[in-house]
Amino acid sequence: MTFSEVLFNNSEKAIFALRGLYDSYGYSQYKMSKFEEYDLYVKNKDFLISDGVITFTDRGGKLMALKPDVTLSILKNGKDKDGQVQKVYYNENVYRDFGDGFKEIMQVGLECIGAIGYYDIYETLILAAKSLSLISENYVLDISSLAVVEDILVMAKLPKERYSLAFKYISEKNVHELKALCREANLRESDTDLICSLISLYGKPDDVMPKLEKIFKDEETHEFCEFKMMINALRESEVYGNLRIDFSVVHDINYYHGIVFKGFIEGIPSSVLSGGQYNLLVHKMGRNAWAIGFAIYLDKLERLNNEEKVYDFDTLLLYDDKDFANITEIAKAYALLSRNGSVMVRTNIPDKLKFKSIKKLTENGVIDV
Repeated sequence: MTFSEVLFNNSEKAIFALRGLYDSYGYSQYKMSKFEEYDLYVKNKDFLISDGVITFTDRGGKLMALKPDVTLSILKNGKDKDGQVQKVYYNENVYRDFGDGFKEIMQVGLECIGAIGYYDIYETLILAAKSLSLISENYVLDISSLAVVEDILVMAKLPKERYSLAFKYISEKNVHELKALCREANLRESDTDLICSLISLYGKPDDVMPKLEKIFKDEETHEFCEFKMMINALRESEVYGNLRIDFSVVHDINYYHGIVFKGFIEGIPSSVLSGGQYNLLVHKMGRNAWAIGFAIYLDKLERLNNEEKVYDFDTLLLYDDKDFANITEIAKAYALLSRNGSVMVRTNIPDKLKFKSIKKLTENGVIDV
């Protein structure tokens, strides 16, 4: 990694911009310990992205873990307050096993927990989209509703014990296995086609919503009405052009219910943002609240190619410390050159760094080298 990448890498720029965004919406920063009791993660291991957890025994003999997740810690350490909503954001290091060993990564996200309403859900979607826009202007936020998907499974009369597999195959866009599941359940061909249509229901909201309305034309369920209302509200927002409806976006139905979403940016093949309504997780942890939030995986930003620079700095300003050591003149030269980009000031040319131009300060002024 070059010197400039250390100073100005994508993750650091993103954290700074994202914190400003969340502050402007009234979210407060949440700070936490690096450690939690291991039992917290054992009880909710299916919620974790990575199964591996780094553990150690503290002086009191209690088994502790370096946190692989932030949401669980926020839920555990928060308290319910009647009619109140807790809105927090975080940028914390988490520790996960990526198959080739444990890594420490920075994760940024926000959580909205408590007596949340429709606006809170709307605001979270807006913030998810704006978060992506701060990273890259070429982004897409895919939105789904597990409740709407479940309504369609009910309409098709799929037995409830087969829902988990159905969600799995829908998320994989696996039409073959989904059809096999429907055959095993003795569904009619029309009902099988209805369920399989969930895989192809993808695109801009203005294109997908009319197709959904045809599906629900005989009976608009409460869940579908809520989803339609949310899409209509988003239509007036500045991020609407970057939204897509994608019912293959599926999170664990043991923890999530309602709206879920994933964010993508050009140049990275997998999602860099993931979130949704995780009311079931909140209730499982003994809290009487609703919740929605998302996390951004900053480690993936290092794969971005669209910000690769041919040069590390625009200008290298050289000066001779022996013959010319006038600090004021060096500062003036730096101020002048920095109007046109980044400037590094050195007495010699550094190894492994590239510059658009190299200048030298002499008694007669700044000259090209």
